[in-house]
Amino acid sequence: MTTTLEVPATSPVVRIQSLELELTGKCQLTCTHCLSLSSPQATHGTMTPANWREVIEDAAALKVRTIQLIGGEPTVHPNWREFAELALSLGLHVEVYSNLFHVRDDWWELFTHDRVTLATSYYSDDPTEHDKITGKAGSYTRTRSNIREAVRRGATVRAGIVDILPGQHVAEARAQLESMGVKRITTDRVRAVGRAMLPGQSPTLDEMCGRCTRGRAAILPNGDLAGCVLSRNFPAGNVRETRLAELFRGRPWADLSASIPPLRASACPPDDSGDCDPANTEACDPAYESA
Repeated sequence: MTTTLEVPATSPVVRIQSLELELTGKCQLTCTHCLSLSSPQATHGTMTPANWREVIEDAAALKVRTIQLIGGEPTVHPNWREFAELALSLGLHVEVYSNLFHVRDDWWELFTHDRVTLATSYYSDDPTEHDKITGKAGSYTRTRSNIREAVRRGATVRAGIVDILPGQHVAEARAQLESMGVKRITTDRVRAVGRAMLPGQSPTLDEMCGRCTRGRAAILPNGDLAGCVLSRNFPAGNVRETRLAELFRGRPWADLSASIPPLRASACPPDDSGDCDPANTEACDPAYESA
């Protein structure tokens, strides 16, 4: 057990509205810009199911509003539905950020729950361009089909478009999503994290939109606490060693928050998603600002 900074019991815990749980590094795709270097060969990390359950219970006790299950592809984790159902039972909203490459029939009941949002990334109306970005032939067809099915079934659907390639069909992708009935669509530029970093480039907090630690936080597959999945290279403790509330009271978290560049006026819709998809969360929702 690592010794952690002792803080007064009266130290306030920062208000977090949205907590990203990066359940796994595994994914069927190998997107060119992936912030977590996800792939079919990656692992679920060192967090156990018991660790994840404890984090969700702690989040509920801290009055976090939304748990976002993310990856990798969160639905390849064998316990993802258990985690979603636990969060729902504790009164939390759940967002599942899936590539929608594969959806089992028995998942739709959960996806259409009134406190579940189904989020996905979409890149182009051109199948070849979309599949070039995801690194998986056929991903466009399968993702598009499952978006249509989600809308047909009445699921709450949100889509994020990341502008990656020169001349990419971003506007056309948005129009196509709208034609399928998707109403919540955000667009962002690619961020220099993970596979999107250039050779010799190092991670920097300058890539942050200003929302990390300010209403949002993330837990990575190894248990590290980060300001969001985008700031994964700057952890502020680990939930396998220290409970979430204590980490939020700690000096490392305060120091990380102080290091994040100020929030930019253009960080949120309609200018961009305020984050790197698939790391977009609802923390940019104006409703959170007034809560």
